[in-house]
Amino acid sequence: MRFLIRFSYDGSNFKGYQRQDGYRTIQEELEAAATKINNGKKVKVVAGGRTDKGVHALDQVAHLDINVSITPYKLKRALNSNLSDEIHINSVVEVPNDYFVRYHVMKKEYHYYINMGEFNPIMRNYVYQHCYHLKVDKMCSAIHFFEGEHDFRAFVTENRSKENCVRTIYEASIKEKNNILDIKFVGSGFLRYQVRNMVGLLLKVGTGKVEVEEVKKILDSKVRGKNGATARSCGLYLVKTTLEDEI
Repeated sequence: MRFLIRFSYDGSNFKGYQRQDGYRTIQEELEAAATKINNGKKVKVVAGGRTDKGVHALDQVAHLDINVSITPYKLKRALNSNLSDEIHINSVVEVPNDYFVRYHVMKKEYHYYINMGEFNPIMRNYVYQHCYHLKVDKMCSAIHFFEGEHDFRAFVTENRSKENCVRTIYEASIKEKNNILDIKFVGSGFLRYQVRNMVGLLLKVGTGKVEVEEVKKILDSKVRGKNGATARSCGLYLVKTTLEDEI
């Protein structure tokens, strides 16, 4: 039987989602838990996307095959009982055996959080501790250049000459509350480091190192040049994954 799972995780102590030999990853721990339930027969967990080291998720999706007879309710309970409390299965549903989750992902919503106030040691792994005032009005003007369909090659760190870097961002916005910036991106999909690289450039706008109009020029250049900066992973969250049947 094939199941679709939705899950959340604290990425602080993981090397990222994808399995990597010698490192602790989300995929590795999910597969280990599922394999126990599957009477020791290896289970592969296929996610709707990957997150990097230190990135958090509130709504990641994946599919997996279980050969033993089990209901979605019992599978959810069994998985959670075999996982550390850094990962939690939010829901489980049975899907057709030919269901492939990546083909059904239509939108992803990411948020990046920045603290402009006093350093907060409790939140250091969950909010980027910039701890200085930013020119938020200029950042709000600049972020709208990212909306729409674009070639985001200027914000891709690796394989930029080979990949199809065209993506659509449906919404990009910034809200401020109690010295915390909430930077939101909703898009058809995102390339590796794309969100963190866009936030990195917005931070340069916020500190006055880059003018608002330069953001469009950098985007249109399709070149990952000297203005590139990658924001730290701790402030990034995959907040929602929208599947095809939810549109």
